Amino acid sequence: MADVIKVLGISGSLRRASFNTGLLRAAATVLPPGMEMKTFPLHDLPLFNADVEEMGTPEPVIALRSAIEKADGLLFATPEYNYSITGVLKNAFDWASRGPSPLDGKPAAIMGVGGRQGTVRAQMHMRQIALHNSMRVMIDPELQLVRSRRRQDPDGNVTDDDLLERLRVFMAAFDEWIRHCRTDPTLRFA
Repeated sequence: MADVIKVLGISGSLRRASFNTGLLRAAATVLPPGMEMKTFPLHDLPLFNADVEEMGTPEPVIALRSAIEKADGLLFATPEYNYSITGVLKNAFDWASRGPSPLDGKPAAIMGVGGRQGTVRAQMHMRQIALHNSMRVMIDPELQLVRSRRRQDPDGNVTDDDLLERLRVFMAAFDEWIRHCRTDPTLRFA
């Protein structure tokens, strides 16, 4: 049996009809052969607080860290709020980066829907956060979309065949990136 690449998808939005969560759902439908994808919702993560951490790591945080550890790569779908990523996504990074971090050296890809620039600024900020965590972020192709009612329905589901094809290409490239990172342990943030 061929080696299966396990991807963990994380949306930076908590909204029920999130366009970014919809983008993750669509990505899961166009995976290359040999790739599996699960998502991890951030709804239950408490706000990071060192006092809470001292009393014992909360169960949702343990679950997040475990899911990251088991994944071969992380796929982030981020909206853009105030030129940056969302607080909920930053909070997830704050919890996951504590102690020996499961983020260290993890291959990652970033995509996003929203903002006037298609999440360009949020993705750049996320790359800085990833650099701090020694993550290996895929550079090309990029997937930055200005929210468009022509591409997604009101529930966030992708309805555009061209976008599905872009996602297919993106996920195939991510598969190659993860495999490349596995074969070159010296490869660093890109």
